[in-house]
Amino acid sequence: MRAIAGSRVPVSIGSGGSDTEEGRAFFQERLALFGRWVFLISGASLVFGSMVRGALGVPLSESTYFHVIGTLVAAAIWIVARFARLSMPVMQAVDVVGTLLICAAFSLRVLGYAQSLASVDRDVAPALNVGLLVCGYVLVSRAVALPSTPWRSWWIGAGAMVPVLAADAIALAMAPDISRTGAVILLDIALWSVAAVAMSALTSKVIFGLRAEVSKIRQLGQYTLEQKIGEGGMGAVYRARHAFLRRPTAIKLLPPEKAGEDNIRRFEREVQLTASLSHPNTVAIFDYGRTSTGVFYYAMEYLAGINLDQLVRLEGPQPQGRVVHILQQVAGALAEAHGIGLIHRDVKPANIILCERGGLPDVAKVVDFGLVKRIDVDRTDPTVAVTAKNTVMGTPLYMAPEALKADGAVDARSDLYALGAVGYFLLTGTPVFRGNTLLEVLAHHLSTPPEPPSARLGGPIAPDLERLILQCLAKSPADRPHDSKALQLALSRLSVSGTWTTTDAAAWWERYRHRHVPEAGPSGASEPTGTVSADLEGRLLPGSR
Repeated sequence: MRAIAGSRVPVSIGSGGSDTEEGRAFFQERLALFGRWVFLISGASLVFGSMVRGALGVPLSESTYFHVIGTLVAAAIWIVARFARLSMPVMQAVDVVGTLLICAAFSLRVLGYAQSLASVDRDVAPALNVGLLVCGYVLVSRAVALPSTPWRSWWIGAGAMVPVLAADAIALAMAPDISRTGAVILLDIALWSVAAVAMSALTSKVIFGLRAEVSKIRQLGQYTLEQKIGEGGMGAVYRARHAFLRRPTAIKLLPPEKAGEDNIRRFEREVQLTASLSHPNTVAIFDYGRTSTGVFYYAMEYLAGINLDQLVRLEGPQPQGRVVHILQQVAGALAEAHGIGLIHRDVKPANIILCERGGLPDVAKVVDFGLVKRIDVDRTDPTVAVTAKNTVMGTPLYMAPEALKADGAVDARSDLYALGAVGYFLLTGTPVFRGNTLLEVLAHHLSTPPEPPSARLGGPIAPDLERLILQCLAKSPADRPHDSKALQLALSRLSVSGTWTTTDAAAWWERYRHRHVPEAGPSGASEPTGTVSADLEGRLLPGSR
């Protein structure tokens, strides 16, 4: 997605922002487009006309060379703008001079055509009409291709039409018996020339306005959107930049068409609850707001890395030491959330992003708290949070069995089940359970014992690591680790703990930087089975993603 926003990429020449590399590159691309359009149409006309003349046995006139010159000028604009790096002043000069030269060349072509008609006592009107048509096409093409203010298009168009009118006046003077009607014809051509110039200016005005609107849409307060990096049921996530601060930022948007009362409440809850967390392995929230057009958004730290779903798809099963290293970090982030009464409810590979932070490689960040739920402290059991009756929410491949039961009661240990499923995925390269339908997958979570990771992988896995993963995947919450802190402690005592070193991580990231991998957005957009809301009969409900 091209960035067209704010003060960085101007919406027209002279509108500001053209001193940036982004603005310069944008205009150079559009200048090349203008040259290409004119070259292709003019060149096609030249070739076709020459073929027809040859078939009819009519020799080419000397004025055809002016047609060739105009075509070559357009080709030169295209080639230079396509392959050379041009400064903005140079491009502005190419815009003006190139347009004037093209129209002047075609005006001389028309004059020669008119002379040939006058020499055999033929009406010169067809030549005059061709000149008006060709130059009008050039001006409108320029207005469409090159972002420009209406005033700039107007005076460039007026200058380009001067040679057209001069050539027409000379042609009319040479025409036989034209004294009585020449002035009227010239006036008519002048009026149509003004109309062509006005149309080019109007086109620039319309496109200028559209680009200005796009610019406003891309501007959210002090933030300018650059590129979409993810999308989910609650909206899209964009990489963005702050007008004054240099830190990279990600913006999550809730567009107006999704801004129903329930979604707004959920969106606000997501940002408020996430902002209450400060663990280094939890995505940091910077800002929250709403635009004048009704778009809700919040700004968070930008994570330039890879999510765990992408990691496994890229490289397959991960080293056991690295798996433990990742799980320890995520367990720490969950421990903070659970400690203040929050459960994530959507722990999955796509919601865990690996990145480099503060010079440290392989830093795991937990993102997308869209399903986070505050534990209901008014219940007899303060560890239980209840979803809507007969409704489950989450990602089927990572959903705890208790979330699928009639009361839908989940607690912090439900997140540990999901984290165990993430560990299983990292170790084996496959999810714990697979099925052809949503119901089949959910049924496995309820009643099917998981296959040991070593059997699924077909290779050895440290016995204590395998036992801990299977303990997290226990059907009963009581059989899982007591809480996230207990899981962290258990992970630190494993035989493979610490075998993934900083040196190993740094070497991996050095290799990764040379690969072309899509950015890992905080929305988990790459996850093949997204978050769903479903009733206990397995039907998807509105808002599933």
